[in-house]
Amino acid sequence: MKKHIPNFITTLNLFSGCTGIIIALTYRIDYAAYFIAISAFFDFLDGMAARLLHVKSEIGKELDSLADVVSFGVLPGIIIYRLMAQSQNIPISLAYISIFSLIALVIPVLSAVRLAKFNLDTRQTTSFIGLPVPANALFLGSLPLIQQQSFNTEWLAWLSFFTDNYYVLAIIAIGMSLLLVSEIPLISLKFQNLKFADNKPQFILVAFAVISFVLLAYTAIPVIILAYIIVSLIYKPAASQG
Repeated sequence: MKKHIPNFITTLNLFSGCTGIIIALTYRIDYAAYFIAISAFFDFLDGMAARLLHVKSEIGKELDSLADVVSFGVLPGIIIYRLMAQSQNIPISLAYISIFSLIALVIPVLSAVRLAKFNLDTRQTTSFIGLPVPANALFLGSLPLIQQQSFNTEWLAWLSFFTDNYYVLAIIAIGMSLLLVSEIPLISLKFQNLKFADNKPQFILVAFAVISFVLLAYTAIPVIILAYIIVSLIYKPAASQG
């Protein structure tokens, strides 16, 4: 029975992603963004459960990837599509759907490619090559939350340039998606032990994340993801060194 527990948690990831998609299409995209975080929690939890219970299966691996495509590919893609479709300077479209905003679908497409590569790439056992899809989804999902934050906080009003500008959103969607399939080596956030010397970049990122959230709230999320990339470039993962 215990071998099915991680798979059940994975299905909760998928269910959360599907729920977020429904909310993004029918209600509010800022509320839908919370379901990316919920899915990320279940994605973390299923891996932890598999390790603690010492269970591993091919079906679990494939199910995890399929769930991630939905929760961290399709859901953020729809959120960015909706942001682009309602932006102030979007090119005029006569179609029922916003044709120009379909550029956001590069997010689920390259997320699927990233996950397929990850399943086959033996270099990514202890580190990553390219931005992980959950990190990309959290970055993109933070944008409608930042938009709401900029509406409600006068000194953050300038952030609307990033969240309410069609061309900036298009650049973000394409640029972040390309990072998914890039060859940039990135560290894993798993701690080997509790020694600072063995986990220096991880401790640095955790401390930075906590401080950033206290000071910036939702605006901290893209800042933390960018810091993760920078720290990874400084502390190049040993498994990825040539």
